[in-house]
Amino acid sequence: MAEQAVDEVEQVALRKRKAPVESAGSPKGLRIDSGGSVRTRGRIAEFLGDPRVDKLIRFLLLLLALYAFFFSIKLMGHSFKLFGKDFAKQLIESTQNPFVGLAIGIFATSLIQSSSTTTSIVVGMVAAGGLTLTNAIPIIMGANIGTTVTNTMVSLAHITRKNEFERAFAASIVHDLFNVLSVLILFPLEIKFSLIERTATRLEHLFVGVGGAKLFNPLDVILKPAIAVADRGFEVLPHPQVWMLVSSLFVLFLALGMMVKLLRSLMVTRMESLISGYLFRNDAAGLLLGLILTVSVQSSSITTSLVVPLVGAGVLTVRKMFPYVLGANVGTTITAILAALATHNEVAITAAFAHLTFNVFGIGILWWVKFIPIRIAQWLGSFIVRSRRHMVACLVIYVLMHVVPLALALL
Repeated sequence: MAEQAVDEVEQVALRKRKAPVESAGSPKGLRIDSGGSVRTRGRIAEFLGDPRVDKLIRFLLLLLALYAFFFSIKLMGHSFKLFGKDFAKQLIESTQNPFVGLAIGIFATSLIQSSSTTTSIVVGMVAAGGLTLTNAIPIIMGANIGTTVTNTMVSLAHITRKNEFERAFAASIVHDLFNVLSVLILFPLEIKFSLIERTATRLEHLFVGVGGAKLFNPLDVILKPAIAVADRGFEVLPHPQVWMLVSSLFVLFLALGMMVKLLRSLMVTRMESLISGYLFRNDAAGLLLGLILTVSVQSSSITTSLVVPLVGAGVLTVRKMFPYVLGANVGTTITAILAALATHNEVAITAAFAHLTFNVFGIGILWWVKFIPIRIAQWLGSFIVRSRRHMVACLVIYVLMHVVPLALALL
């Protein structure tokens, strides 16, 4: 009898374990199967563990990081303009000497971080008669050098990883080297023979009567609402441009860190072969890509800064990036040309074509010796990571290259 009683107790306990559990606080009669919640969690874990879902999530995060990256650069440019657009305009108005004009072009563009903006100011002043074409051309040359500061700031996000920083810094500095070498070659020729001015004048004659146009900028559509919200948010703070700049740098480094991590995990897949083997498959493809992207977003700072993390991550090389940079240099001139054509002012149109002529001549000369800027950039990349002293020396020289022109301009 005792054994029978024990068997009955065990059977009752077994039935209780198998029975559905009544949820606490639920209406009487509503029962939840505890095994079902376990199975649901298992399915969710299995879904998230699917390699295809994992890649999709990483890709969406990459898009989010990319948006934050674009937003930070746009916000940085916006803060720079609040800092010094009026000051830059006053500097440009004061130029008479070509050497001073070159220095002003470098500093003014370093201050507002947009060669398109500097060129547009110059074109407007030429059209209004406040600046002669001869004095405008050195400023336009200097604008090309000043616009590359953003690239270097982007490369600093890799500073804690030696190999990445070496590649990223080389990628950021190759743009400077191309522009500096172009100025060293073409500036004396312009002073002596007015080579750029004469060519730009002939181009202007070819486009007499052609109307201008305003290009659609997709980035403006995507980023303008966020910039407007940021503007309203920073207005309540003292010195809003300072807080704006600090915030943009914080978002920039955060977005770049996220981008690099995601790129490392995604680039082991087909995306690496797509970027390196298709978009940058040869020099012509890279140049065309840089030109089209820069015309589309109307900012060479954005398009050239975009590939610096790719070089840092090892997806691209400086050699493959170089034609892309040249295409971006040409693409950034289109905005000012279209704006100038709309004015129907011959001198303003000539000034806009001078920017295009300078870049095309630079490409025509340096394309055949492109190993010079590429190798110098790679050497500087390896030099800067040798020690902290080397790094400080390089960065100080780089800063002085953009600040010293102000002292020359004010003398």
